Amino acid sequence: MKRCLVVDDSRVIRRVASKIIQDLGLDVEEAENGKKAMNAVAIRMPDLVFTDWDMPTMNGIEFVRALRKLPGGDKVAVVFCTTENEVAQILQALEAGADEYIMKPFDGEIVRSKLLLLGLLSE
Repeated sequence: MKRCLVVDDSRVIRRVASKIIQDLGLDVEEAENGKKAMNAVAIRMPDLVFTDWDMPTMNGIEFVRALRKLPGGDKVAVVFCTTENEVAQILQALEAGADEYIMKPFDGEIVRSKLLLLGLLSE
């Protein structure tokens, strides 16, 4: 079974995202910031990371850049899920290593469509 790491400092967002992703058939682990996410990926690399941008300790951009430098980190699909909506910010996320970008608020259909695009779900 494919595995997802949901990284967000909001417990509510982590729970909502985790429920949606679990309902799509993936195992889910949660982390409340980039530093805790780095600890999690050091133990077991996920297939997917679903991350926020603005977090304390280590933000999403810093986390994704660090993830991409790890052995196997280049194979992880990364979806940014954030309120940042400026084109420059979206480009920054993509340049840092994001594969897809979702705006908050989101729903199950949006997440499902992104996971289909990334090849993590089959129709």
